[in-house]
Amino acid sequence: MNLFTRRSAASLSVLALFLSGPVSAGAPAVAPTTTAPATPGSTRAQVRPWLYENSDVPIDTAWTFGTLPNGLRYAVRRNGVPPGQVSVRLRIDAGSLMERPDELGYAHFMEHLTMRGSRHVPDGESKRIWQRLGVTFGSDSNASTTPTGTTYALDLPQATQQSLGESLKILAGMMADPNIVDSAVDAERAVVLAEKRESDGPQLRVSDASREHFFAGQPLAKHPPIGSIATLNAVTASKAEAFHARWYRPENTVIAIAGDIDPALAEQLIKENFASWTGTGKAEPLPDFGAPDPKAPATAVVVEPGVPLGLTMAWLRPWKPHADTILYNQDKLTDMLALQIVSRRLEQAARAGGSFLQAGVDQQDVSRSADGTFLTILPSGDNWEKALQDVRAIIEDAKAAPPSQIEIDREYAQMDTALAIQVENMDTEPGSRQASDLVSAVDIRETTVSPQAALDIFRSGKPAMTPQKILDSTRRLFSAGVFRALLVTGKVQPGIDAKLAAAVAAPVKAATNARLAEKAVTMDDLPPLGTPGTVVSRTPVGLQGMESITFANGVKLTLFANDVETEKVRINVRFGRGQQAFSPTRPEPGWAADYALVASGIGKLGQRELDDLTNGRRMGMEFSIADDAFELKALTRPADYKDQLRLFAAKLAAPGWDPAPIARVKTGAAVAYDAMSRSPDAVLGRDLNWLLHDKDVRFRTPSRQEIEALTPQAFRATWEPILASGPIEVQLFGQVKAEEAIQAVAATFGALAPRAALPVPQANRLMRFPAHVETPVVLRHKGDKEQAAAVLAWPTSGGFTMMKEARQLEILTQIFNDRLFDKLRSTEGAAYSPNVQNNWPFSFESGGYILVSSQVRPDRIGYFYQVVKDTAADLAKTPVSDDELQRAVAPMRQLLARASTGNAFWMSQMAGAAQDPRYVTAMQTMSQDMLNVTPADIQALAVKYLLPAKSWSAVVLPEGVAAR
Repeated sequence: MNLFTRRSAASLSVLALFLSGPVSAGAPAVAPTTTAPATPGSTRAQVRPWLYENSDVPIDTAWTFGTLPNGLRYAVRRNGVPPGQVSVRLRIDAGSLMERPDELGYAHFMEHLTMRGSRHVPDGESKRIWQRLGVTFGSDSNASTTPTGTTYALDLPQATQQSLGESLKILAGMMADPNIVDSAVDAERAVVLAEKRESDGPQLRVSDASREHFFAGQPLAKHPPIGSIATLNAVTASKAEAFHARWYRPENTVIAIAGDIDPALAEQLIKENFASWTGTGKAEPLPDFGAPDPKAPATAVVVEPGVPLGLTMAWLRPWKPHADTILYNQDKLTDMLALQIVSRRLEQAARAGGSFLQAGVDQQDVSRSADGTFLTILPSGDNWEKALQDVRAIIEDAKAAPPSQIEIDREYAQMDTALAIQVENMDTEPGSRQASDLVSAVDIRETTVSPQAALDIFRSGKPAMTPQKILDSTRRLFSAGVFRALLVTGKVQPGIDAKLAAAVAAPVKAATNARLAEKAVTMDDLPPLGTPGTVVSRTPVGLQGMESITFANGVKLTLFANDVETEKVRINVRFGRGQQAFSPTRPEPGWAADYALVASGIGKLGQRELDDLTNGRRMGMEFSIADDAFELKALTRPADYKDQLRLFAAKLAAPGWDPAPIARVKTGAAVAYDAMSRSPDAVLGRDLNWLLHDKDVRFRTPSRQEIEALTPQAFRATWEPILASGPIEVQLFGQVKAEEAIQAVAATFGALAPRAALPVPQANRLMRFPAHVETPVVLRHKGDKEQAAAVLAWPTSGGFTMMKEARQLEILTQIFNDRLFDKLRSTEGAAYSPNVQNNWPFSFESGGYILVSSQVRPDRIGYFYQVVKDTAADLAKTPVSDDELQRAVAPMRQLLARASTGNAFWMSQMAGAAQDPRYVTAMQTMSQDMLNVTPADIQALAVKYLLPAKSWSAVVLPEGVAAR
């Protein structure tokens, strides 16, 4: 039973790339069975559905379960979030661990072949059919392959019996009879090889080395889902057909459907489309995934230039099938609580400065291959031995004595709140998540329960979560099993292998200062605010029920009190002028603010005290810099939103200036700096935004010298006047009572002293696009010689004057993107991920652009540019067909319809409206402007903006390699 979203283990070893739960055993062919929800008040004994056969956890009766005569299992349920949508998840027990040694990558290759279509649907036509139904490729329709399975996902908007039936017919054809012919295999081989080439890089190499070390002697060590170049080049139609026959079978298949449709109808459509599917030949038994090998080397060192120095240690135990019982889950929760206590101690030590920048612990069931405890360390300098010693000392202390009851209560409250929030929000949980959660449960051979049942199981286990049991869990998690340690370093060091082996084997004394102090912190410890403000105006704005309120001190509130999202309240505080507060030529430490400004505290309270203050509550603080304002955001709930407002107001009124976060963010930036030159994507992430803004320093990654030179005094000198500046705009959207919400804002932001807006020089209000270049600007990376990237951009505009054009450019770029996908990826395999985007800044009168970008081989850069330019020219020369236009408009219409059912969408559209009413008009006309578009409109936009004489381009090439 998956009570919480599983966290990835170690970023340093990139375990997330290959982590996956165990597959479910294939169900034998049986007579058709259906387990429907129990009737309320019924005394008839309920038959436990197939998902719950070995479990005593409460059955989630919202699901209807069944098994077809051919062995295919399914589960369906009604869910109206978002309205009209039906989500389908189809999972096959076919992952990379099912591959034979000469089949590496076949499961993933089969995923690609399957998505092309079937013998009943022409190659590539399924994508077009779904687009006409409003499906966005990549987000609404997608697939993924892990070591233990392949999952196909479809979110069908405004589903009807006809559209769902057609979609299930397409999926059934893909599974039972994909178009496995040599021409399709050859075409998809180029696509998969492009995906492999573009995914190669330092992180993937570290991931591969980590997998091979941690799981040495097990199939997982040598079975990455992407496969190898040799086996991919050797794929033929007959070999792919043989793999398909062994694993793509109904008894290996689970379908989950959750959506705004009658479950009985969904069940009937599954039977109509999948009941005739039969496997070919004899089913293949699942292979043995092995157990951690105690004879394999315990330590290893990986040298990867540019990757931050880091350590991962693991205690690996054999993965074993288990009954997913209430007791089992309570024991898992106890383990989780024990690790949370250790992680909090590690984080507190890291915040204080010292030998490590970051450290964390986690438990993972890895691909049905190991039950592991993973400990990761990111040293703050080159002395990894000291960092390892300090972290081990904290772990040793956790193993030496039980935690205090206060520590247990702190972590229990946090976990309890997380589960309670799931209960509070259960009626707004989207069907897509429910369908995904169910097939994920099948993958790890566990169950799924309702949010209330999960909370009940957790709370009923509290009496057993004693200090001694937590200590027992800690000792087992950090002692039992096969030990492994991996050191990742960017440079070769003589004797480092022996040093690592000695360091992990050296005796260690338990830390004496790792345990957190037990001082209670309350809202009364926040700095006091002034007298509550008074309302001077209150008017309707935007949508029905939305209001604009102005207080005497100039603070403006946009309030949207509604019950759209049960137990959710969204708050966004916008203040100051954002990027416009900074000079385009003088660097400022905006890069450090995301972390340091929040972590520097409030008044005399540091981050640790603020953690305790908000523990067990739905409160937070996320800082960002928008074009025209600085923003503090949080998702809270009715019980907590008033204190959330107070927290934000106190941050602006009495910010803390703890210097420790400055040191930590500097160290983190320095540690990551080399990695920004090791791949084409990393170089673009570092430089492209700056170059597209004509080298405006507001969009530039800071230099090493700037990072090193930043002091706490300089940081404060920049941000103190900004935090004290106006104007202040508060957005409050969600389940609140309007009068109470206005009073809460009056008592917090309304109580602040009036604030003047800092003057904005005219130069700061300008956003520029670079001048045209005849040949691409050349950037260099230090990574793989077969990797390059290319970009081509055209200037557009900005502001509100041409608002309709700004919206319709979204449709143009979607058509542009679709054509490049078909040409560069599906047909040629020249690029795996070509992307076209429209960037139109409403806060500036200029600086917008259309951008085409993609990774590509150095020898295909010329071809890439030719395809892009030819496509742009054709869009300007020839009107698009009605069908092509509708295949772009229909998904956008559905995307807007679904997004508009939640408060987050309206909040984003109304951001800035309290200061500039043009945002209200933009919000009200957006759908009409964007969707009422003709082929002539698209052609006119292409003629106006896709001008060769105004384009700008850049390439990222490996050092020493020329473009061809």
